[in-house]
Amino acid sequence: MNNIHYLTPEGKDKLVKELHDLTTKGRIDLSERLKHAISMGDLSENADYHKAKEDQGFLEGRIQEIETILRNSEVIVAQDNYSEVSIGAKITIKETNYEPETYHLVGSKETNPRDGKISHESPIGKALLGHKVGDLVEVDLPDGDKIQFEILTIS
Repeated sequence: MNNIHYLTPEGKDKLVKELHDLTTKGRIDLSERLKHAISMGDLSENADYHKAKEDQGFLEGRIQEIETILRNSEVIVAQDNYSEVSIGAKITIKETNYEPETYHLVGSKETNPRDGKISHESPIGKALLGHKVGDLVEVDLPDGDKIQFEILTIS
């Protein structure tokens, strides 16, 4: 299994900022919550304390996850000219009887279909890799259906 996390420069910056926020403000805020909950007395019956401890576990888990992603990441910089689809490219495709759609092919940690960011590991992302403008690409969908579309542009 490939343990490299592909990130755009913006995606890496976003993770670095989140890590900074969690290790500074996040930890400080949680520490204050824990101090306050402890000051309330009996910890065995203290819901605030138990919730803060649970939140602390999630916070530390997210910090570890981000550190691992950043440690094993490769930043993909967009090229000026793509001869074929690769990670970092923006691809406009057209399926028969539908309007063209544009997607930004990113690593799995940045996927956000609402923003047009699809993973290179998704069925469409995998199918697009290595293809050129004008190619007809067929995609096997998880439900067993197939779709076909044409690549209109790669930028």
